[in-house]
Amino acid sequence: MTQVTERGTRLPAAPRAGVRRRSPAAAACVVGGAVAAGLGLGFLAVLVIVLWISSPYPDSGPGGALHLAAGLWLLAHGTELVRYETLSGVPAPVGVTPLLLVALPVLLMRRAARLGGACDDDEEVLPATAVFSAVLCGYLAVGALATVYAAGGPMPADPISAAWHVPLVAVLAAAGGVWGAKGRPLGPLPNWLPMGVRRGFVRPRYALALRAGAGGALVLLGGGALLVGASLAWHGAQVQASFLSLTGVWSGRFAVLLLALALIPNAMVWGAAYALGPGFALGAGVTATPLGSAGEPALPRFPLLEALPAAGPGTPLTWAAVGVPVVAGLAVGWFAVRRAREVSYGETALTAALGAVVCGLVMAGLAAASAGPLGSRRLAEFGPVWWATGAAAFAWTLVLAVPVAVGVHAWRYRPAAGPVAVGADGDADGDVPVGGGWHDSGVRELRWELMRKASGTLVPEIAPEPVAPPVPVAPEPAVRVARRAVTVVAGLDLGPAPVAPVAPVDPVDPPVPAVPSVAGVRVLARRKPPV
Repeated sequence: MTQVTERGTRLPAAPRAGVRRRSPAAAACVVGGAVAAGLGLGFLAVLVIVLWISSPYPDSGPGGALHLAAGLWLLAHGTELVRYETLSGVPAPVGVTPLLLVALPVLLMRRAARLGGACDDDEEVLPATAVFSAVLCGYLAVGALATVYAAGGPMPADPISAAWHVPLVAVLAAAGGVWGAKGRPLGPLPNWLPMGVRRGFVRPRYALALRAGAGGALVLLGGGALLVGASLAWHGAQVQASFLSLTGVWSGRFAVLLLALALIPNAMVWGAAYALGPGFALGAGVTATPLGSAGEPALPRFPLLEALPAAGPGTPLTWAAVGVPVVAGLAVGWFAVRRAREVSYGETALTAALGAVVCGLVMAGLAAASAGPLGSRRLAEFGPVWWATGAAAFAWTLVLAVPVAVGVHAWRYRPAAGPVAVGADGDADGDVPVGGGWHDSGVRELRWELMRKASGTLVPEIAPEPVAPPVPVAPEPAVRVARRAVTVVAGLDLGPAPVAPVAPVDPVDPPVPAVPSVAGVRVLARRKPPV
């Protein structure tokens, strides 16, 4: 009885029905998303606090600086801020987002999603959808708190704008992070899509179109950066005067410099839109294009704005900006060519057209992200128009990329000119190459030499085999044959003698061996008997 009543080792209880076990990995993903948002807020808070401390004329206390940091964090997601302290008393929106500032939340959110999607041998592996949802929940929870906290600052965020800008940036960054953590798979599309769409996206033309479109967009952005740099150098005196007149303390000038650096990507997109033709708006009814700009815009003093082209008709110097989309169209056509001989010209042209579509969509998205209002009246339109910029990028690249892609494809896979066969009458037959030209020894040696030069020192140079010089052969001395006298006898028959018939011989059977032969028998050496 004592053995029965004594306490022993407890048996594990059976799990209750309907109770779900909490996953520590999912909780870690939620915390990771919240930490990513907190790191972005903390970085901007430290920067604003440092500038507030170093400023000789602070307008508010540390609480106002922290509210402003929360507003800047929301502005980095594309949220519009509202400025109430204006000369007219009318609240003015601030919707121009510095694109360099967008990199801060995107990189932090992407890193949190990558860490949540990474799996070790001793940890629980969560599916991609669970990691995505958990990280997004943690990030959006901190974003909601930041929106509420920024409402009490000098520039609160528009709640409606924050309700869709913050989730949009978080969703895109988290999706990229989870996709990178899972090895960037390019698996099958969802089953709810039509079969024709799923089969079409499997073809390699879409990967080439993405590459070609991205290459064209990068060329346009590079050309825009070149135009901005040239304009800043041309208006160097005005830019310097504007920078020095804004503030006289080093902390204020440092803040202006940081803001100008954060707006450099916006200036690149504006330069690309200017080169494409639609240009960008500088207020209500004022647009700057290569053909000229009419009207005097009411712009605030800022170093980057001093590099804008002067009002009036265009000049040959501004018309030269059209060379940027020309180079972009050539780049799209070059990257749209597949390195395969069996691809037709129609397939190549279609790939180039799809690359032009991708380039137009990318430029339209960048133009929409780089523009925004800076006021409620004259500066309500500020920046490039997204649909006009995208349409111009598509038109330029489509017109130039399709013929360039077809021409490059025809040049790369033109028939090789080999040695021509010569007929019996000595005329060359140009339609029949000898051996096709590809397997000739001379062509093989040429290909091998090109491969050896391209590989560097990996393939050693093979010296030709030495050929022994011909050995001179001494001529043999002529041997003189002595003539013998022949006596001719009359009546002597020297013809062939008749051959007697031979009797047939009966075939003889081959001798039969006494011991039949055995195939596969191994003959052993005879051993000497022991003595």
